[in-house]
Amino acid sequence: MRKIKVLVVDDSMMFADLMVKGISADPALEVVGVASNPFEARDMILKYRPDVMTLDIEMPRMDGIEFLQRLMPQYPIPVVMVSSLSNKVFDALNVGAVDFISKPVNMTKDEILDYLKREMCTKVKIAATVDVRRMKRSTARQHSSAVESISNKELVVALGASTGGTEALCDVIMGFKTDIPGTIVTQHMPKGFTRMFAERLDNQCAVHVKEAETGDVLSPGHVFIAPGDKHLRLVKNGEHFQVECRAGERVSGHCPSVDVMFESVARTAGRRAVAAILTGMGKDGADGLLAIRKSGGHTIGQDEASCVVYGMPKVAYDIGAVEYQLPLGAISNKIYTVLSSM
Repeated sequence: MRKIKVLVVDDSMMFADLMVKGISADPALEVVGVASNPFEARDMILKYRPDVMTLDIEMPRMDGIEFLQRLMPQYPIPVVMVSSLSNKVFDALNVGAVDFISKPVNMTKDEILDYLKREMCTKVKIAATVDVRRMKRSTARQHSSAVESISNKELVVALGASTGGTEALCDVIMGFKTDIPGTIVTQHMPKGFTRMFAERLDNQCAVHVKEAETGDVLSPGHVFIAPGDKHLRLVKNGEHFQVECRAGERVSGHCPSVDVMFESVARTAGRRAVAAILTGMGKDGADGLLAIRKSGGHTIGQDEASCVVYGMPKVAYDIGAVEYQLPLGAISNKIYTVLSSM
């Protein structure tokens, strides 16, 4: 089997060397070149035709985002960003990067190598499956003002996503009005970035979005995003739904896990829940979505054509967890249609 060809772009020689060692440790991957700036990278893209490129955001002469904006129209190749804790990573995802890893800090060289073998190698292999020419922001959001307002019955909306999910979640949540029932979200993302993602959505959307904390009470117009290092669960306190966030072992390969959240929704809300599983690699969330459907709740899966990676929604669909399969642009409207009938 042909190895996946990887181009590493980073201005730090020391970190680039660790990247090469970490990526090369995976027998499915081959580093074909190392560039210290976007100008070298452009020449190496032409020379080596890599399958995937890793790209540091902060670089001299031209940052990673500007490079992406110039690169994608001419050479649409999958890119995995390497980012310090910065909002810029969301700009990179918005202009075409497939995914990102957090730049390791306060680690020994051996720890960094282990981290790169685990995180970067996985994301590179996922990125290699993505046709970035199809990665376009949905401009056909089908949100109709004719949909009735939601009654004040206590209902719950739950959303789960992974690779490609930041843009997909933005699309769905921007379709929400302030009458949307309390909403909980699990997106596979490192610690720290989930708070920035929540703040970014809060500034863009009509609803209030925040990183979840234990004790947060679900109420209309509020969206809570699982912290990057804790599982989010739905719990009941008297007459109200609340969230509980706790660290724990990885479930379905992840912490936070969509399965953990969905399974808590099935137990706690049952038929009063609407859940959607969006783009992402793997199977996290499929079993939990099935539990929601079996408990009487309504379930939605993003369709293959609009997914960056049709992994999680496909597994969910294949096991019978998906009641409605829809393109991304139709999901927020479908959530409203279902809620108004409950």
